[in-house]
Amino acid sequence: MRQTIQISTGSREELVDITHEINRIVHESGIRNGIVSVYAQGATCAIMIQENWDQSVQTDVVHLLQRLIPKGVWQHDKQDGNGDSHLKSGLVGPSETIPLIDGLLGLSRWQNIFFCEFDGPRSSRSIVCTIIEDGGE
Repeated sequence: MRQTIQISTGSREELVDITHEINRIVHESGIRNGIVSVYAQGATCAIMIQENWDQSVQTDVVHLLQRLIPKGVWQHDKQDGNGDSHLKSGLVGPSETIPLIDGLLGLSRWQNIFFCEFDGPRSSRSIVCTIIEDGGE
């Protein structure tokens, strides 16, 4: 089962919590056990599982990546000014796989699924959610 969702982003760099949308897809699928793959379509975005308690961790992630991979110093910046966005996307990665256990995402209490925007704001970003069923044991 596969479904694509669209989101918009409001900043050049931000983490957007998409857990609710992924939970909705899981519920609608009726699949109880298996794996859920969440994939960001785009060369300047990523998917990350991260702390959900408050905004501070998401802000810290953005600040860490800005320090590790600053804007404006990469060869690709000569083309369209987003060399750092591509590098951040490659470092974080485009997807996460989450176990599906008895109809629930196998996340801990403190984990959520985040879309990572590194080249926004964008009016539309595509995220592909694929659910593969297994026997459950």
